[in-house]
This record gives sequence, C-alpha cells and structure tokens, in this order.
Amino acid sequence: MQFIDLKTQYLRVADDVRARMDAVFEHGQFILGPEVVELEKQLAEFAGVKHCVTVASATDALLIALMALDIGPGDEVITTPFTFVATASMVKMLGAKAVFVDIDPRTYNIDAHKIAAAITPKTKVILPVNLYGQCADYSIIENIAKENNLLLIEDAAQSYGASQNNKRSGSFGHISITSFFPAKPLGCYGEGGACFTNDDNYADQMRLIRHHGQRSRYHHVRLGLNGRFDTLQAAILLSKLAIFPDELEKRAEIAARYDQLLKPHIATPYISPGNFSAYAQYTIQLEDRERVQKILQDQGIPTAVHYPVPLHLQPIFLDEYQNVKHLQNAENAANKVLSLPFHPYLTHSDQDKIVNALVGALEFATA
Repeated sequence: MQFIDLKTQYLRVADDVRARMDAVFEHGQFILGPEVVELEKQLAEFAGVKHCVTVASATDALLIALMALDIGPGDEVITTPFTFVATASMVKMLGAKAVFVDIDPRTYNIDAHKIAAAITPKTKVILPVNLYGQCADYSIIENIAKENNLLLIEDAAQSYGASQNNKRSGSFGHISITSFFPAKPLGCYGEGGACFTNDDNYADQMRLIRHHGQRSRYHHVRLGLNGRFDTLQAAILLSKLAIFPDELEKRAEIAARYDQLLKPHIATPYISPGNFSAYAQYTIQLEDRERVQKILQDQGIPTAVHYPVPLHLQPIFLDEYQNVKHLQNAENAANKVLSLPFHPYLTHSDQDKIVNALVGALEFATA
C-alpha cells in the first residue's frame, strides 16, 4: 500500500505528460520556456489573482516573498511553530526573527485570536501556514494586519486548491506562496513552487529576485538568487492541472468516507465553517501514537508524522526560544498527530483495511 500513490495518477496523465515534455525537448527552452508562461497564467487564474511567479521550490518562494517585502535584520515575523522548518528558517536567513504564536488545537493552524498580543514595534509580517490543506482564519488575520499596518504572507504550501468563504487559497494577503513538491495536492516530478500576488510591484520584484536581480542580461538591479522554475516541470504541471479539480473532489470524498468510518471511534479532522480543505494530509491524534503506528506498519500500512518537533524546539532555534512556555498546543500536537494514507486514488478496499487496522489497534489499547 502506498502512502501517496503517484503512479496511478501518472498513468492517468502519462500520454499528455509525454507529449508536453516532447514539445519542450523540441523547442529547447528548458528554463523559463513558454510552458512556464502558460502555467503561471493558469495558476493565477485558478487562484483568482493577477500574478503568479513560479520558482524553484516553496523554500525559494518564501525567501523571495520575504525579500520582495524588504524583510531583514531587526524585523519580526509572526508565524506558527507547528510547520515545516522552512517557514521560519527563511526568516532567520534574512536576519529577521520569527515570533511564534500557538496553534488552534482543532485546526492546527495559528490561533488567530492570539496574534494581536504578539505584535511589537518590530513586527513587519504575519505569516500563517495553511496546515494539512486547510486555510488559517483569514477573516480575523487580514483585519489584524490591516489595523496594524502589517504585511501578510499566506504560506499555502499545503493548501493550493483549498478555499475559505469561496475565496481560493493563493489569494490571501499581500503575497501567497505554494509548493509543487511531488507529495503536495498539486505536485510536479521534482522541486517547484510559486508566489502569488495582486500587486504589480511585488510581482516585478519577485521576478527580479528569482533571476539574480537581473532586469536585462548582465544588468542586476538588486540582490537575487537562482530561483527559476524548470520548463519540464511546468509541462508536467500543465497536464496535472487539467485533472486537479477532479482530484480535489476525490480528496474531499475520500476524507468524508474516512470521517464516516472513524467518527464512532476517534476524533476526525476538524474543518472550520466556510473552509474547503485540499487535504494535503488526513491527520488524526493518538495518545499512544508510536504503538499504533507500529501495529499499522506490521500490517503493511504506511503512516507519517507531520511534524514531530515544533520549531521552537528544533536545534537551529533552541537558543532563541529556550524559555518559551506558551506553545503547549503545538507541543501537544507534535506528540500526537498521525497522518494516514491519503490520495485521490485510494480505493475503498484499502481504506477499509486502514480503518479496520486502526480501530483494532485502538480497541487493543483500551482492552
């Protein structure tokens, strides 16, 4: 059994992927070729924004977004401790400081009601992360940013395809970023990411930054990096984007079936009212995670933990946050979360096997 079944998905788009890749081999524009331009247009239209700037990875997307907003030494960025390390490490890379706010224990996203208390004169950006495919509470967060004259970056690395109150992920804040890592809801066959914005200047700056700050050949107007997107990966994503709406529906159907089967036995993922989740993962909480995980593994069922160590306890940040005592929800989640196999092609028989094994393990624990 696969945790994420990319092979079945590939068989569905294989002919189109090969044809599009052959076209790239034919024209030979392997960096920022016409497929990149077409993909950016389609991604922006899907998200409902004016600009999409594709980049080499979501980590680059975060760095480029922060650079476009001129974040640097002395600045503070409010974010969540319960996420992948890149969210905060790119802040640190620029000499700024990540200020961690605890999570909502139901959604795992930053607790919007606790953000205002973390604002200081040094705060420049609020950086929520849409964990597991569900948007953070932007109805509150956008108002806080506006009232305090702060910039807002939406980390949508796991939520492209999601929406909140009929507004698509990728369209919140001044800049939004996403990931096309193969395991994401919309993934390529390598590394990739994108930045989204409605601001012409931010879009211009991000395009400059991803290409060494180059305005014209060998004319560099600002600091930048090599963050360009691969044309072959763009060709692959064009094929996948065509089936993406259908896959989102399938993800929602599979999640609903998990909910139905598991609700008599365990708390299922909480989706806030008005939210449509892209379900990057289907994640539950367990008191005895390691034992249950081992039982499932012995029956050929793979699982994953996203994320076992919150950022304030990571070695790279430990010196800065060693006295932090107010992030208990993040620490509790890190000790209990477990993601089950989940993808648009999960069969009912495999899903039944997963649920039966999990329920058996839970009943054994209470016997």
